[in-house]
Amino acid sequence: MITKKSPSIFAACLLMTTMAMAQQSAPNLAIIPAPTEIQTLSGQFPIDAATKIAYDNESDKRIAEFFQAYVQETLNMAIPFQSGAEGKSVIHFSSSNTDGIPNREGYTLTVSADRISLQGKEAGLFYAMQTLVQLLPEKAGEQLAIPAVSIKDEPRYMYRGLHLDVGRHMFPVSFIKKYIDFIAAYKLNNFHWHLTEDQGWRIEIKKYPKLTEIGAYRDQTLIGNYKKDGDYDGTRYGGFYTQDEVKEIVAYAAERYVNVIPEIELPGHALGALAAYPHLGCGDNPGPYKVAQTWGVFDDVFCAGKEETFAFLEGVLDEVVALFPSEYIHIGGDECPKTKWETCPHCQKRVKDEGLKDEHELQSYFIQRMEKYLNSKGRRIIGWDEILEGGLAPNATVMSWRGEDGGIAAAKQGHDVIMTANSYGLYFDHKQGPDPNREPLNIGGYSTLQKVYAADPTPKALSAEEQKHILGVQANVWTEYMETDKKVEFMVLPRLYALSEIAWTDPSRKNWTDFSEARVPQHLAKLDQTETVYRVPEVLGLKDTVIYASEYTFRALKPSVAGGKIYYTIDNYNPTDTDLEYQDAVKIVVPEGKERVFKAVVIAPSGRQSNYVRAVIVNSKTPEVASK
Repeated sequence: MITKKSPSIFAACLLMTTMAMAQQSAPNLAIIPAPTEIQTLSGQFPIDAATKIAYDNESDKRIAEFFQAYVQETLNMAIPFQSGAEGKSVIHFSSSNTDGIPNREGYTLTVSADRISLQGKEAGLFYAMQTLVQLLPEKAGEQLAIPAVSIKDEPRYMYRGLHLDVGRHMFPVSFIKKYIDFIAAYKLNNFHWHLTEDQGWRIEIKKYPKLTEIGAYRDQTLIGNYKKDGDYDGTRYGGFYTQDEVKEIVAYAAERYVNVIPEIELPGHALGALAAYPHLGCGDNPGPYKVAQTWGVFDDVFCAGKEETFAFLEGVLDEVVALFPSEYIHIGGDECPKTKWETCPHCQKRVKDEGLKDEHELQSYFIQRMEKYLNSKGRRIIGWDEILEGGLAPNATVMSWRGEDGGIAAAKQGHDVIMTANSYGLYFDHKQGPDPNREPLNIGGYSTLQKVYAADPTPKALSAEEQKHILGVQANVWTEYMETDKKVEFMVLPRLYALSEIAWTDPSRKNWTDFSEARVPQHLAKLDQTETVYRVPEVLGLKDTVIYASEYTFRALKPSVAGGKIYYTIDNYNPTDTDLEYQDAVKIVVPEGKERVFKAVVIAPSGRQSNYVRAVIVNSKTPEVASK
């Protein structure tokens, strides 16, 4: 229990002045995503021995318990419940009198000197709680207080998602729950769980036990980046989630207002299933198949001409539907080579019997047939943008991943769309810095925090009416090169923060400077006190560059983690905490005809370190002038 000490009048005045200055310089305080409306007020709400938590009903109490547990765990302080909302120093969770909040995910949060009022319906009240959590101090101290503020907030998009591929590499249930915690903390509401792949089938289907006996395991795994003649680790790899574990995860997510969308890949990415049930492949004597040991796209897909294929997939989906209450079921539909279909007598007979033009229309037939089956179960399908090829039923929702063009085309055809374009930086398996030698092993591509933040998921090429089909946005985490949950954390954080803001906040409220220099450093400082791994962003105010000058002063550099320090060298060695610490400014003088290499890193309080940034100052008569 933390006891409050009475500060002197001078100290109290100093504290109030400091808080007022901080509020003026940080208009969104430390809140991610930025709220719709925020008004900072004078004063603060102290959390002390007199503080109590009140609620209106049992549903509100469940949300209040999340807050109570967080304060106990992170600040080592117990705040008891009280019956009724009267009195001072009360934190009141309320779903009553919320008719003025039109959106079920919207909320209001008001903090005054003697009361905190959180109002919202279901998810809205939960998100109000998450905002309140973000206003708490970083750690326990002599005085705990929340700044006075008035917030009205609601999301821009109804769909806000984060994906995780467990086919290439899988992760324990405990980490899946932690992943869902991050989703919920940043007001995302959909967890897209990619459960089947060429490299492994990860969900128990009781009707087809070989899927997990055989399809869930590969003999070995490629080492390093993809290449045809690559080396392998020689170690059997695999596993799956039991149906009881799936139910546990779905229930855990639901408590946090996160919907879990399962993905069962079809017609492609099917080697996990074909290894277990080879008769589902093309031809009269298909197989044998092996669970893939490397990455990429494979020609072996489900046979579109055999009725056994559809009977099998319907049996799988029957159990999936029973496990997942989600309205949406993701059926993949991407990267489906047609080469086996072109020579398969069963597929060619299907093309002829159905009057189809080609194999692209055969894929459309496949997708639409599965869609109708899921529709009969009261569900809707989502698929990657390739499902547009050959025509698509109007109820299908498209995830546009190969850029925004697929989403634009789908919206113009009247389909609902979720933007997950890799061109927006929404593929979190892509590297986060420009120099591949400074990044861990990854699939390639380039997705910085700023690139994600700059994305607008609603394309300007659409009319106002067509833009209504953009349901939201999602980032994808493909795990070919993420063998551990720590690697996943490193690749997701802090880009998750930018995803959160483009999903929730109206573009008019976005501010890159406030986000990157004020709010992200505060969130990373809190994260830095935990065991969670994250990528420390580079020094703020400095980029890799060449500067032509006889002298140059580096000013206004800032650490990317609050409480962190900047260290630098001028001899081209990589800086560490044994080198010079950057303070207010550093002047570099360069003799004529020489150069100096200024390298700087951020080292967080925990010791985690950023990549270095390298600026070369060259004293020559070359007329070229690099950006300062």
